[in-house]
Amino acid sequence: MPRPCPDTMDLLTWEPQEFVERFEENAVRAVSLRTRIAKAVSETLRSSDLSRCETARRMSDWLGEEVSKHILDAYASEARDAHTIPYIRLLALVQVTGDVRLLQIGAEIFDRSVIDDRYLDWIEVGQLAERKDAVGRAFDAARRRARRSR
Repeated sequence: MPRPCPDTMDLLTWEPQEFVERFEENAVRAVSLRTRIAKAVSETLRSSDLSRCETARRMSDWLGEEVSKHILDAYASEARDAHTIPYIRLLALVQVTGDVRLLQIGAEIFDRSVIDDRYLDWIEVGQLAERKDAVGRAFDAARRRARRSR
């Protein structure tokens, strides 16, 4: 049997791209939201190519205020209840690491998702398709009523 061409995609193994970036549930599973956030910060810092010192330095530059490695360690610690990361610093951490999964943690609380702007036009297409279907159903129902009332 001939070997398949390496340039040909195997359609049975193809998986669609994820539109929403989120943490693996096991990585951030926690009893409280505060602990879940600490785990998410820890996971972001662990998966980043930057050291914690470099992350802190870049966050400091972006914010225009001092952020230390020690405070990043505190934000990532489940045991440090008094050191939950403030929102402005969470935004700085997202900016420096590029890890939008941190934003998704908050969005999920409100049944929302953080998506890349490039998908907004397709979301509009989906919304318009739903509206078109609803208008079509209303049109068909009105036509049936009109025919019955002759």
